[in-house]
Amino acid sequence: MKPARTKTPRKPPVKKGSQTSLKDPVGVYCRVRPLSLPEQECCIEVISNTTVQLHPPEGYRLNRNGDYKETQYSFKQVFGTHTTQKELFDVVANPLVDDLIHGKNGLLFTYGVTGSGKTHTMTGSPGEGGLLPRCLDMLFNSIGSFQAKRYVFKSNDRNSMDIQCEVDALLERQKREATPNPKTPSSKRQVDPEFADMINVQEFCKAEEVDEDSVYGVFVSYIEIYNNYIYDLLEEVPFDPIKPKWNSCSAPMRNTDFVPPQSKLLREDKNHNMYVAGCTEVEVKSTEEAFEVFWRGQKKRRIANTHLNRESSRSHSVFNIKLVQAPLDADGDNVLQEKEQITISQLSLVDLAGSERTNRTKAEGNRLREAGNINQSLMTLRTCMEVLRENQTYGTNKMVPYRDSKLTHLFKNYFDGEGKVRLIVCVNPKAEDYEESLQVMRFAEVTQEVEVARPTDKAISGLTPGRRYRNQARGGPVGDELLVSEVVLQSFPPLPSCEILDINDEQTLPRLIEALEKRHHLRQMMIDEFHKQSITFKALLQEFDNAVLNKENYIQGKLSEKQKVISGQKSEIERLEKKNKTLEYKVEILEKTTTIYEEDKRNLQQELETQNQKLQQQFSDKRRLEARLQGMVTETTMKWEKECERRVAAKQLEMQNKLWVKDEKLKQLKAIVIEPKTERPERPSRERDREKATRRSVSPSPVPNAAPVRLRHRRSRSAGDRWVAHKPASNLQTETVMQPQVPHAITVSVANEKALAKCEKYMLTHQELASDGEIETKLIKGDVYKTRGGGQSVQFTEIETLKQESPTGRKRRSSTIAPAQPDGTESEWTDVETRCSVAVEMRAGSQLGPGYQHHAQPKRKKP
Repeated sequence: MKPARTKTPRKPPVKKGSQTSLKDPVGVYCRVRPLSLPEQECCIEVISNTTVQLHPPEGYRLNRNGDYKETQYSFKQVFGTHTTQKELFDVVANPLVDDLIHGKNGLLFTYGVTGSGKTHTMTGSPGEGGLLPRCLDMLFNSIGSFQAKRYVFKSNDRNSMDIQCEVDALLERQKREATPNPKTPSSKRQVDPEFADMINVQEFCKAEEVDEDSVYGVFVSYIEIYNNYIYDLLEEVPFDPIKPKWNSCSAPMRNTDFVPPQSKLLREDKNHNMYVAGCTEVEVKSTEEAFEVFWRGQKKRRIANTHLNRESSRSHSVFNIKLVQAPLDADGDNVLQEKEQITISQLSLVDLAGSERTNRTKAEGNRLREAGNINQSLMTLRTCMEVLRENQTYGTNKMVPYRDSKLTHLFKNYFDGEGKVRLIVCVNPKAEDYEESLQVMRFAEVTQEVEVARPTDKAISGLTPGRRYRNQARGGPVGDELLVSEVVLQSFPPLPSCEILDINDEQTLPRLIEALEKRHHLRQMMIDEFHKQSITFKALLQEFDNAVLNKENYIQGKLSEKQKVISGQKSEIERLEKKNKTLEYKVEILEKTTTIYEEDKRNLQQELETQNQKLQQQFSDKRRLEARLQGMVTETTMKWEKECERRVAAKQLEMQNKLWVKDEKLKQLKAIVIEPKTERPERPSRERDREKATRRSVSPSPVPNAAPVRLRHRRSRSAGDRWVAHKPASNLQTETVMQPQVPHAITVSVANEKALAKCEKYMLTHQELASDGEIETKLIKGDVYKTRGGGQSVQFTEIETLKQESPTGRKRRSSTIAPAQPDGTESEWTDVETRCSVAVEMRAGSQLGPGYQHHAQPKRKKP
C-alpha cells in the first residue's frame, strides 16, 4: 500500500538582519574563582587555556561500582584563578562593545552556581571594576566627542527613537532643568564614593574606526526577572523589597500606604524584536552617570542571605545599554532629521541568579519559592539550548519553548540571529559544589554547540563621508563673515588718539578728520575695486553659466539616449522577470514533487530496512534454532549410543554369567558322575588333588568392561589414590592371616554415587567356593571415571585372588556333619544323587556366585 502524501511544510521566513549562510557558535568561556580558604578541597583543575577537568572529591563515588570518574570539558577559553578583570574584558566583552558602536547587538550572560563569582565578574568590586563599568568606559571613550545634545534623541513606547531639532531639544532641557527629576542624573553632580572605585578604570580602551559623521546617544535601562515576573528597577515607587510590609506601629500597612511595584509586559515591535513595555530608559552622557543609574537600580534588586551566600541574588538582572546613531546632514552641521536613518543597537548584560539545591541552601518559605522559580527559568534556558542544538544538528523543526520563561522569551531574538551571544560560566572549585558544577559544565557543553546567525552590517546612508571635519575646516557661514571683516579693518590706517584734554586743542580734531578722510578715500577705492571685481566675476559667472548650459544640453542629449537604452533594458528586465517568475513557479512545483518523492523514498527505505531487519532476525533465529537442534541431536545420539553400549555390555555380561554358571554346574556334575563309587570315601592324596585340579579347567569369571588380568601386582601404583572398598554384607569372615587392607579407603556394603565421586579407585571383595571346598576371595579392582551426564563409571583393570588350603590335603567341609545313619555308619558324600543335588543347589542358589548379582541380592528364578 502506498503511503499517503504528506503536506509540504512551509519554509520559515528569513528574518531581516540574519544571514542563513553565515553562522557563529555561541561563545562559551569559563572562569574559575579562587578558593575562600587555602585548606579547602578542590575538585576543578585547569588543564590548559581551553580545558578544565573535574574529579570527584574524597568519599564521593560517581558510578554504582564505586569507580572514580574524571571528566574534562572544553571551552573557547578558560580563565584561571589569577585572571584579572582587564584580561577577561579584553577577550569577552571588548568585541561586543565594538559591535555595539558599529550598529550590532550583543548579549552577555554570567551563569553558575550560587557563590561562584557571577556578580563580581559583571559588576566588580572596589578597585577592580567588572565587565559592566569597563563596557561603559570603552563606549564613552569612543563616542565622547561625537555625542548629541541631550534630548535630541527621545525614546518612545514602541522600542524606537524619535529625533528632535536643536530648538526643541533646548526647550526640553530648560524645562527639565526647571523641574529636576531624580531619574535623570546630572553630569555636574559629584560621584558617589560608594562606587567611585569601581568605575575608576586605569586602562584606557577605545574602539577603532568610529563613524565620525554621525552623532550618538546612549540610553540605559535596568530590569529584573523575579519569580518569572519582570520589574523595572529604575521606576520610582515607594517600595523597598528588603523592609517588611509593616508600619512603625507593628501593624500591617493599608493598601493606601503600600504601593507594590507593577510587573511589566513583554511586547513585540514592528521588527519582531521583543522588548519590555513601559520600561524606563535614561539618557546618560558619561560613565559616571550610567553607573549611577545602575547603582540606583542595584539597591532595589532582590538579594537575600542563604546558607551558601550571604548576599545571594534572588532574581535575574538585565542591564541594557542602547546606542542610538544618526548621521549628520550634507553640510555636517546638524543631525539629519530622518527617522529611517536612525540606527539602534543594544548590548544586554545579564547576571543570572545562581542555580542551587534547596537542601543545601536550607531555603524555606519565600526563599524556597524563589529558588524553585530560579531553577525553573534556568531549566527552560537549558531546554531551549538543547532544542536549538537538536534542530541544527539533525535538521529537525521542533518548536523552541521560548515562551515557557520570561528570560528566554525576552532574548529569543538573539538566538534567532539578531546579534552575538557570549556566556561566561563561573565555577567555584570547592568540593561541596561538585554536583552543581557538573550540571553547569553539561549545560555549557550543550550551549557551545548552538550556532547563531551572524548579524548584517548597517546600511550606508549615502552621504559624503568626512562632512564634520570639512565644515569645521571652513569655519561655517558665520565664521567666514567675521574673517572678512577682520581683514578689511586691518587694511585701514589706525585712528589717532581722540582724547581732548584742553579747550584750545586744535590738533586732535584735524588729525582725526584727516585720518577719517583717508579711511573714506580708501573705502571708496575698495568699493570701486569691488565693483570692478564684481563685474569681472559676473562676466565669469555668465561664461560659466553658458558653459554649464551647454554642458546641460549635451548631458540632456546623452540622458535621452541613455533613457532609451534604459527603457529597452527595462523591457528586457521585465521579460526576464516574467521568465524568472515562470521558472520559479516551475522550480516550486519541482520542489514539491521532489519533496513528495523524497518522502515516498524515505518511507520505502524505512519499509525496506524494516523488512531487512525482520529477515535478519528470522535468519538469526533459524541459525540459532539449527544450532540448538544440532546440539540436541548430537547430545541425544551420544546419550543413546552410550545407553545402547551399556545395555549391550550388561546383556553380554549377564549372558556370560549364565554361561559360566552353567559351565561350572556341568563340570561339577561331570566330576561327580565319573568319580568311582567306594564303600568309604577316602581323601585323595595331595598329588591326586593336584592332578585333579590340573585336569579340571575352570573358566575365568567374566569381568564387565575390564582389561585382561595382569600378572604383575604393584602396590605402589595405588599408594596415593583414594579407594572405595566394596564389601557386600553376604561375605564371610575368613580365618586367613593375610587380609585385604587398603589405606585411605571408604568401606561400603552397597556401591553408591556419593562414595564414587570422592575416590579415584574401586575394589570389590568377592567370595566364592572353590572346587576343593575352600572359600576363595577375589579382589576385583578398577578405575573410577566421570561420565558426561554427571555420574561415575568403573572400568575394571585387575583381579587379585586370596585362597586358603589345608596342608594335609583333606577337604575342609564348609557345611556341618550330616547326622549318623540308622545302621551306625557315617553319612557319605559319595552318593551321586545327593552330591549332585547339593552341587546344583549351591551353584544355582548360592549368593557367592560371580557376576553383578553378588551384591547381597539373590538372582531371580524363572517361573
